[in-house]
Amino acid sequence: MPTPNPDGDTAAGFGPVRLLVLQPTPFCNLDCDYCYLPTRDDRSRLSFEVLEAALARVLDSPYLDGGFELLWHAGEPLTMPIAFYDAATARIRQALERRGLPPQTVRQSLQTNATVIDAAWCDCFERNDIHVGVSMDGPAFLHDAHRRTRTGRPTHAAVMRGIDWLQRRAIPFQVICVLTADALDHADALFDFFVDHGITDVGFNMEETEGENAASSLERPDGEGRYRAFLERFWQRSMAAPEALRLREFEGITALACSDQRMAATDMNTPFVIVNVDARGNVSTFDPELLSVQTDDYGDFSFGNVLQHSLRDLADSDKFQRVRAQIDAGVERCRRECAYFGLCGGGAGSNKYWEAGTFDCSETQACRYRIQIVADVVLAGMEQALGLAA
Repeated sequence: MPTPNPDGDTAAGFGPVRLLVLQPTPFCNLDCDYCYLPTRDDRSRLSFEVLEAALARVLDSPYLDGGFELLWHAGEPLTMPIAFYDAATARIRQALERRGLPPQTVRQSLQTNATVIDAAWCDCFERNDIHVGVSMDGPAFLHDAHRRTRTGRPTHAAVMRGIDWLQRRAIPFQVICVLTADALDHADALFDFFVDHGITDVGFNMEETEGENAASSLERPDGEGRYRAFLERFWQRSMAAPEALRLREFEGITALACSDQRMAATDMNTPFVIVNVDARGNVSTFDPELLSVQTDDYGDFSFGNVLQHSLRDLADSDKFQRVRAQIDAGVERCRRECAYFGLCGGGAGSNKYWEAGTFDCSETQACRYRIQIVADVVLAGMEQALGLAA
């Protein structure tokens, strides 16, 4: 398997690639009111030429060191036909065979709203070994408040039919649940919903100010206090039934608290750990949320195109150098100023940019929700469980 050039950029802090985000299409059949993507009505499709070029740019780069996940995302992947994923899988295998790499070098996954999952889609996931993530926001009264079709119809029932198909076929999946201000008074309802429906692997994404979503409902003055109370109640329920539900946020902080490890950086602020390619072949790195959005300062955050440029070419571009310098400065600011740095490694640049208008800043609302409040609740809960609380 190729290894990084010891004199190249990987050794200097670039990569290794751990996630390749590919946008099969920008189009989405839903119109969620908090979505950051600006082009959800664009029916462009990723060509196999772009797919093969994207794979080649990663597999032949100095930033490859082991395997990586290929995530179909940034639109609704299941608006593409099943035949697309069968053909894409064949091309992925061929690209690996040509380079003498084992099949497990690339692990496919996708993030879907699950509204169209049926037996045929389950067959596709199984034969192509595609891991499934489902985006849904819990019980219908919370989910349907924000996740509706383009004609305004509710989607909860369709999502639950899709989840039922996954469970019937014993296809593992995890759920990403977006928390808006509406959800913060309903910790018990969310916990009970997931447990009652056999959904055991959950992560919370906060509604964020980014891209097309110009303001978050969590910006209300009482938002952080309500979120803390929400998490405290969710922690209580989780401790009372520890085998019933895995919450990503609790597990991440607990793992760091129980080890000597601390984060010096994160995948979202280290160049080329994540590579993002849109349906036209445009490439960004750092956070996937920087793909396909426009700004006054930078235009978009594309640093090149896989049909013309290698990853090393991207690293040499003026725009990349400018963005990287600002992100690095923001990380160093976090390192100096924030007591939570070892738990987040300087945070995500997209949150900084959308909230403050620059990557060169430290604390954001997003990091208070994602890291600080979660850490406070988890550490207090662990101390109480161990009899260490005052």
